[in-house]
Amino acid sequence: MQTTELPLRDIHLPQAISWWPPAIGWWILAVLIPLVIYLCYRVYKHITRKTALKSAKNHLKLLRENQSLSKQEKLVALSSLMRRTAISLYPRTAVASLSGENWLNFLDNSIQNRGFNSDTGWLLTDALYSQNADTQYLAPLINLCETWLNAQKEPKT
Repeated sequence: MQTTELPLRDIHLPQAISWWPPAIGWWILAVLIPLVIYLCYRVYKHITRKTALKSAKNHLKLLRENQSLSKQEKLVALSSLMRRTAISLYPRTAVASLSGENWLNFLDNSIQNRGFNSDTGWLLTDALYSQNADTQYLAPLINLCETWLNAQKEPKT
């Protein structure tokens, strides 16, 4: 038999691999990537929120124990701490513009034990701008601020 007479056919190439449907690994990646991004975002928000509260509580503790500051300086630092903490925990548009009685009402409404809209709470707003402010309520005000910080649990965004 001669090679020209053999019943051989030419080489057949397989069909080109189609891009659809994708392999199972691509489907898994299509689900996992958005899920991982979402979970990372939630963990980041949870960690930074806890960090803000933890930092505020530590700062309040240091402020309470600091004997080198005058009572007026403690009031200024306490007011600043409360404002910064509220802005980091609540929507900025709801908190940043509050002042005076509205600010104290906001603080009262965000906890069960209300006490900011009293002589104690008014130190946060009035005593900041007065040189001879009555600072006898400073210790109760620090306790009230600590109560407010401890009552903050869930993000208010």
